[in-house]
Order: sequence, then structure tokens, then C-alpha cells
Amino acid sequence: MSSAGKCPPFEVRAPKRRTLPLVLASPHSGTFYPDSFRRQSILDDQSLRRSEDTFVDVLFGAGPSLGAPLLRALYPRAFLDLNREPYELDPDMFSDPLPPYANVRSPRVASGLGTVARMVGGGAEIYGHKLPYAEAEARIEGIYRPYHAALSTLIRETQETFGYCLLLDCHSMPSVTHGNPAYTAQVVLGDRHGRSCAPEVIEAAESVIRASGLRVARNVPYAGGFTTGHYGRPDSGLHVLQIELARDLYMDEVTHKPNGGFDGLKEVLTTLTGTLGAISPLFLLPDSTRYRARSAE
Repeated sequence: MSSAGKCPPFEVRAPKRRTLPLVLASPHSGTFYPDSFRRQSILDDQSLRRSEDTFVDVLFGAGPSLGAPLLRALYPRAFLDLNREPYELDPDMFSDPLPPYANVRSPRVASGLGTVARMVGGGAEIYGHKLPYAEAEARIEGIYRPYHAALSTLIRETQETFGYCLLLDCHSMPSVTHGNPAYTAQVVLGDRHGRSCAPEVIEAAESVIRASGLRVARNVPYAGGFTTGHYGRPDSGLHVLQIELARDLYMDEVTHKPNGGFDGLKEVLTTLTGTLGAISPLFLLPDSTRYRARSAE
């Protein structure tokens, strides 16, 4: 877990040649914990890491070699959550008033998991004192906006090249989701209940995952976060699928070290990436273009 010096907000791993209509994004796999943040927090390093999607960027790391860019955040979710609206903020966390455009009543804020989180996964409070609003603003302007600007650029470039884009938003989840053993899925696919991508996308993804022997669910308990809802516009040729991976598939959740399942899961996700990239354009093009293409057959 890096903590010294400065760090850019993200890294783009670009393919030598863009051959797939995909963009891969890993917004929660960052491990750069600024020393100033660690001094602000009342939690130890291990506790702070409970919100990390550790290694997710590595698990999907074959994307660039297959011809798709990979965008990965470098700062951790406990510091700033990039899968939220820019200003989902809890007013009780701050020593001065929030701007009127802040969303202070979202379910994420109520659960302590806003853009600047009050808690880590598992419910432990991060801070022992209130923060100045300027702290949140600095994180949003310095990290959140550059990340989403980069994501928007990758999406636009992909659409300009192929006429459409499929964004795969990559995450991990605790192996016992929400502390409820009734959730037995090892992979959860989220498409906002059919609103963020063409049905062929989630069907293809589910087929690959089931063929690997993993248990998969759709939209329960994760239907997709801000990225899925904000960017997913299938009628315009922009499709977004969120994928959640149970952490015990590939690592020890206490030590954050890879386990024996790591390489096998990476192979499955490499196959998944290639399969999604091969979906017929007729299913993914904007409606008007799709109609013209089918008419020309």
C-alpha cells in the first residue's frame, strides 16, 4: 500500500491498436493512501483497505493486449469513491456548510458510503473529527473530475472508431455479501435491470461465467452504481455492464494476498473480455444505425 509522495489520479493502459469496442474501468482498485489521509483517519491500514477492490485491475489486465483500453483509479475508495455522483456528501461529516447542489439525501450517503465516505466496508468510521468542505472539493476536483473526463474520452474515442461502445465497470465484493449467507453468487452482473445495456451483453457474460463453473446472479444485490446509470445509454450505442467478483475467489480477504484461484479467474475474465468484444455490432449499434445495417443485409 503506497503512501509517500504524490500520485496522479488514474492510469490508462492503452492497447497498441484498438481492435475491440470495449473500455474496461476499475474505479476502486487504487492503493495509494496519502499520508495526510492516514493521519486524518482513526483506522489502521488493514481496516482502511476493507473498501478496496484489490487486484481487480490486474484480473482484467489482459484487456489492452486484446485491444481494449483499461482505466484504473490509483487512489482508494476509502479516500474518494468514483462510482458516485460528484457531490453525494454527508453534511454531518463537514465543519462548514455544503453547497446547495450537494446530494445529501441519497441512500449511499445514508449508509455512510458517499463520494467522500464516512465508513469503510463493514461499517467502521473512517474519521474521528469533521473535515472542512475544502477537503472534499479538493478530492473531487483533483481526482474525480479527471477520472471521469478520461473515461468520457475513452468512450468517445471507442464510439468514433466502432460506432458504439461497451463499458465494463469492474468491481469486487465481500465473499459473504452484506453479511447475508443467503447471497451465494460468486459473480454478480448489473445492468440496472435491463436499462444500461442490450440484453445480449449480460446474456453473453452470464454464459461465459456459468461455463467456468462459477455461480452468477443478475442485479441482486448489485444492479449497478453511478457509472452504470450515468453512462449507460444503449439506444445511443453506449452499453455499460457492471461486474462484481467475490473476493475469496482470488485472494485472502484479511491479508490481501492472491490465493490459488487468482490465475484461473484471470483466465475466465480474459475469455469474458474477448467474448464481449465479439458481440455482433447489430446488437450494440445505436437504434437508427442498427436498423439501417439490418435493412442492408
